[in-house]
Amino acid sequence: MATKDQVNQELDHLFRRQAGRIVALLTRVFGPAHIDLAETVVQDALLKAVQTWPLNGIPDNPAGWIMRVARNKAVDMIRANRELCADDETLATLAEMQETPSGDDRTTALDMEISDDQLRLIFTCCHPVISHESRVALTLKTVCGFGVREIAKAFLTKEETIAQRLVRAKQKIRDERLPFEFPARGQLAPRLDAVLDTIYLLFNEGYGASSGDELIREDICAEACRLARTLAENPALRRPKVQALTALLFLQASRLKARLDANGEILLLEEQDRSTWDGAMIATGLHYLVEAASGDELSRFHLFAGIAACHASAPSFEKTDWQRILAYYDELCAGDHSPVIALNRAVAVSFVSGPQAALRELGKSKNLPALSDYYLFPATVADFHRRMGELSKAIKFYRQALASVRTEPEKRFLLRRLKQCGHVEPLIT
Repeated sequence: MATKDQVNQELDHLFRRQAGRIVALLTRVFGPAHIDLAETVVQDALLKAVQTWPLNGIPDNPAGWIMRVARNKAVDMIRANRELCADDETLATLAEMQETPSGDDRTTALDMEISDDQLRLIFTCCHPVISHESRVALTLKTVCGFGVREIAKAFLTKEETIAQRLVRAKQKIRDERLPFEFPARGQLAPRLDAVLDTIYLLFNEGYGASSGDELIREDICAEACRLARTLAENPALRRPKVQALTALLFLQASRLKARLDANGEILLLEEQDRSTWDGAMIATGLHYLVEAASGDELSRFHLFAGIAACHASAPSFEKTDWQRILAYYDELCAGDHSPVIALNRAVAVSFVSGPQAALRELGKSKNLPALSDYYLFPATVADFHRRMGELSKAIKFYRQALASVRTEPEKRFLLRRLKQCGHVEPLIT
């Protein structure tokens, strides 16, 4: 027997690590026009696990169990639907799904084949006939297992908008009869930016979850790092911006274990024990950053990675090169008018010229209304006021941030900040 919480925790992990791989393999079997069917098969397998595991216990190899159930469902659908044609080689691969170990670190030929299928699915979803926003949304949904709500949070937009993008993207795949393939070298460029954006958003969801009891999802970050490294090591994709993204993700991931204390409470950068930062990950990130320096290309991922490298190389928070970080943000803002980048730049300004200067910079930005539901905006403004000793203003903005926060650790952090500012009124949260 297994408790409901144990089953949900295991399935959530499997969904993030395995669902996209199985969807990719089944999309090769069914064809890209039937991505919905591939997703349905995986969802059915997960639903069966929800129904049976609390009674029968979690299997010794949970991932293998999901693979077998999905495989059997796929075979049944192929037999029942003549439109789902599959050649003998593909059916043989499908039959071998149940033999994938997945419970240990061994790599089999099938594992490699599934990894290749993931790349094919990513590049299929990122075909240039599909709009850029829809490409990223579709890849996050099919390959990464994101829900509509999570994607909407990543885009700072409404769930209805994302749902419509997904419908249009899948219809485009059907109408254009897009093949399930890794594009030829000359056709990579129009798809690559959407692929990199997708992996970056995947990592961000793991680094700061959109909702729930956990702020950090290390399994999601690990999957994003794996996908980025797969691209970076592919001979056809060894391009500076691919290397830069890979550098960024490894440098950011190196600090994961230091971001929360033993009780799961948030630790800001200045509070973190830098001895717990992962030195091997930092070395890997710096290696890819050096690789990214080849050629004349300077992408936003180069600049983000440069900022991450400044933090990773600083011996202490006090010795952080904020002037250099601000210079990176200046370059970012020159080519990208994202309100989130403007907000992060203001933080850098606050450590170079003080929080009052940072507030003046925020007042100049025309894009901040897009952050009306983004809790970090009022939380950052509150922090500037707190550092200036304007506690009543800080309380006002911390309360505003509390109204839109979605994870429990972030909520507890804001409540602690309110208490530090002298707020004593009871809060309804």
